[in-house]
Amino acid sequence: MQDKAGQSSDLNPLDERFSLLVDTIEDYAIFMLDLDGHILSWNKGAAQVTGYPKAEVLGVHFAVLYADNEAHQLVPGALLEPAISSEPEKKQQEEFTWCRRKNGSEFWAHITMAKLTDQHGKLLGYSKIIKDLSERKRLEERFRRVVESAPNAMVMINDQGRIEMVNTQAERLFSYSRAEMLGQKVEILVPERFQHGHPEKRSMFLHAPQSRPMGAGLDLYGRRKDGSEFPVEIGLNPIETDEGMMVLSSIVDISERKRLEERFRRVVESAPNAMVMVNSEGSIEMVNTQAERLFDYSREELLGERIEILVPERFRHHHPQKRKMFFGDLQSRPMGVGRDLFGRRKNGSEFPIEIGLNPIETEEGMMVLSSIVDISDRKQKEMRIQEALKEKDLLLGEIHHRVKNNLQIVHSLLSLQSSMISDESVRSMLVDSQNRIQSMALIHQTLYQSNNFARVDFGDFLEALVPTLISAYTFSGKDIQVEIHADSIYLPINSAIPCGLLINELITNALKHAFTERTQGQITVSLSMLEDKKMQLIVSDTGVGIAEELNLHAIETLGLRLVNLLAQQLNGSLNIRRHNPTQFSLIFPLTEH
Repeated sequence: MQDKAGQSSDLNPLDERFSLLVDTIEDYAIFMLDLDGHILSWNKGAAQVTGYPKAEVLGVHFAVLYADNEAHQLVPGALLEPAISSEPEKKQQEEFTWCRRKNGSEFWAHITMAKLTDQHGKLLGYSKIIKDLSERKRLEERFRRVVESAPNAMVMINDQGRIEMVNTQAERLFSYSRAEMLGQKVEILVPERFQHGHPEKRSMFLHAPQSRPMGAGLDLYGRRKDGSEFPVEIGLNPIETDEGMMVLSSIVDISERKRLEERFRRVVESAPNAMVMVNSEGSIEMVNTQAERLFDYSREELLGERIEILVPERFRHHHPQKRKMFFGDLQSRPMGVGRDLFGRRKNGSEFPIEIGLNPIETEEGMMVLSSIVDISDRKQKEMRIQEALKEKDLLLGEIHHRVKNNLQIVHSLLSLQSSMISDESVRSMLVDSQNRIQSMALIHQTLYQSNNFARVDFGDFLEALVPTLISAYTFSGKDIQVEIHADSIYLPINSAIPCGLLINELITNALKHAFTERTQGQITVSLSMLEDKKMQLIVSDTGVGIAEELNLHAIETLGLRLVNLLAQQLNGSLNIRRHNPTQFSLIFPLTEH
């Protein structure tokens, strides 16, 4: 380095004053140059920023501090700064450029150069202030990389509305190149129909900048280079920079979302039922025409209102809590299962409804879409059906009662007739007929006393039948016990009557023939449910049994013939065991019709 400090002795007083003022400043490199560009003074900040101690730079050309020092070396002294030299009234000039430290490392710097003149305006030299912007440059570069890698279009504008930065996504979205957008007014990206009022809205935001979505509640649109428009969603973020306040906009093309939303709205609108969508706060976000008709409100009267406006006043107090519970456990289901629900029209009248609840995930959060059906007509029909069923039940009860009474009359007539007959075989036949009639009468009595005319409680029937048979056929000195296993067995009436008659015949047969040579014994009746809706009936006794030589298929007695016929009527399979114990086993299907 060549020292030329002695050539500028005229600047010594000024140099002293300058040094006293700025020597202690450490954040900025501040120094003076002579007319040829040689360094005359050097503060502590200059030494810290550049790494050069004062002794090494005094008298050295300032070009040593620049990354492109060779270009700066060629500048003549009088033309150090052409802009300043050629415009006498211009006192200083700024530039951003790369500087070089003593160790060879480079840094981005902001340089301010000013003229130094005496009291007569004579140019004495120059002052330079260098600010190390390395950290800011690093942060700016990181910021640019973040903006560039963002998945959304990013556009940054200054306080004049001019575009300062865009990313690749913005180029793709608006079909402009980066060069075509930078420096242009942001209104080139706004549809012509909105351009007139946009600068005013931009100015309003800059007066109260805060991060927020743009145009909340409004439909926003962007404009491509070819003039075509598309719906957008914009987030605004104020950014404070050295060049002033700027606004970074994140822009999302929501064309697909709008298309899906429109399809969803069309589906809701065309639904045959009233559809009402509410948010988590219970405010109505959407209704269809059917909802307007059902509740007699216009769409404008419903949107934004609490859903409780459609709930009868007597239920409103508890409704918010039930709504909160549903949002806590979101799943599609009918509302108020097992309860009667009611809606409320604008005029205050109530009507029965049925509601289906469906959670819907939206950009604004979870919402619930309710499908509401007026079931007034159904309720009236159900009421009429219930009344008809009550009348039918009364009629069936009366029929069973009269059938039972008529059978009792026939039973009494047979009893009267048998008392006049001395022939024991004939009387026995009449008694058998009486018992068969009594069996049928008991079934009708059981039905008459039941709440269900389609099924007979067979346990109750047997409890009433067996004592009657015992009293009719047990002779003095005999101790015959009957055990019944038919708890919780219900048979349809088309199975109950033939099954009852069949049991009647089997018990009667056992009482008449099984214990002629014995003074005591037991008869067991068991009715149980098998798999595949089949029933098993077993009637057994501990009597003398059936003789091996007796051909059961050729027997002509009315009782066993009836047993076979009734088994066929039940579509059952009958098996007989002759002794130890004697047992009749019948398996038949349980049919409801």
